[in-house]
Amino acid sequence: MKKISLAWQIFIGLILGVIVGAVFYGNPHVASYLQPIGDIFIRLIKMIVVPIVISSLIVGVAGTGDMKSLGKLGGKTLLYFEVITTIAIVLGLLFANVFQPGAGVDKSKLAKTDINSYVSTAEQTESHSMIDTVVNIVPTNIIQSLANGEMLPIIFFSVMFGLGVAAIGEKGIPIINFFRGTADAMFYVTNQIMKLAPFGVFALIGVTVSKFGVASLIPLGKLVLVVYGAMFFFILVVLGLTAKLVGFNIIHLIKYLKDELILGYSTASSEAVLPKIMEKMEKLGCPKAITSFVIPTGYSFNLDGSTLYQAIAALFIAQMYGIHMSIGHQITLVLVLMLTSKGIAGVPGVSFVVLLATLGSVGIPVEGLAFIAGIDRILDMARTCVNIVGNSLAAIVITRWEGHKLKPYQEQKAA
Repeated sequence: MKKISLAWQIFIGLILGVIVGAVFYGNPHVASYLQPIGDIFIRLIKMIVVPIVISSLIVGVAGTGDMKSLGKLGGKTLLYFEVITTIAIVLGLLFANVFQPGAGVDKSKLAKTDINSYVSTAEQTESHSMIDTVVNIVPTNIIQSLANGEMLPIIFFSVMFGLGVAAIGEKGIPIINFFRGTADAMFYVTNQIMKLAPFGVFALIGVTVSKFGVASLIPLGKLVLVVYGAMFFFILVVLGLTAKLVGFNIIHLIKYLKDELILGYSTASSEAVLPKIMEKMEKLGCPKAITSFVIPTGYSFNLDGSTLYQAIAALFIAQMYGIHMSIGHQITLVLVLMLTSKGIAGVPGVSFVVLLATLGSVGIPVEGLAFIAGIDRILDMARTCVNIVGNSLAAIVITRWEGHKLKPYQEQKAA
């Protein structure tokens, strides 16, 4: 009998979770039983992310060993991220203006959700500028950064350490071998943890449906449709054209990442698939130095799905309150989102925090977010998929930009 693929196992877990959540909708005991299973799976993934990033990056950088080349790589990567995320913001505004998801929405029929936890975080980050982000990339205590999972300081330290290993020549070979072995071992652990993915997906989606149900989508159905439509358009058209420019097919990439996309959608966590994305991009032919730098950095600077959603949500709230947003106000919103979406990268609930820190600057009531917080999990699932495809494609684009070749499609499927 043919073994069921991981993608199908995760999909079955997703369907069963929806069924269980729907049957036991409103039952608080569902969360108490299922949430620990989902939490354990997410914790297992988070446990291996930092060791994989550090070991892969040190091996990749030590193999390159050229500060000038790394500087060019970093510059190209950040330029690409800025261009793509700006397009995502503009596309979000375009969809919100054309389809008007907030027009005619009756606020009195919407349930409000407590967003105080996001408000307190936003208050701490409102003054957080791009300069602060650049300064905070350099860690004062790498052990503390490792403990807190602060990805940008970890990347900075790993790059500097890799350059140091390369500089000492033969003395650095045992260190490179150690970290290469660490990376291989952690990828093995990743594959073992992924066998538990169907159970984690079942638990997490079951809890989500049991808490919010399907009925919560009806009053905000137009917003959900516009967000999902914009996400599909962005992947197929914007990222599709980008992929075509570097000689790649976006449909092939989606098929190649089907396991990770189903898992990311179910868990609403890009971090849950980061190790597998890095592994698959290397198998595709992306050099370790590029994969280990571009993909983790993208989790802070290339959140395409999140920035697209933020633009739509901002205009949705304005439309719901009957506030006219002029072209000037919308240009201001684009500029502010370009900065704030980078300035507080890595904060939990980042999309809500960014919006809370941004809406007031363009005259949109921040309390409007309380009306859409209840369905944010459903929207976050779509955002996560876009972020996954966007960061994976970024590794491909930079690989081709650097003059490297990728494997033919038949080899990609085999990988």
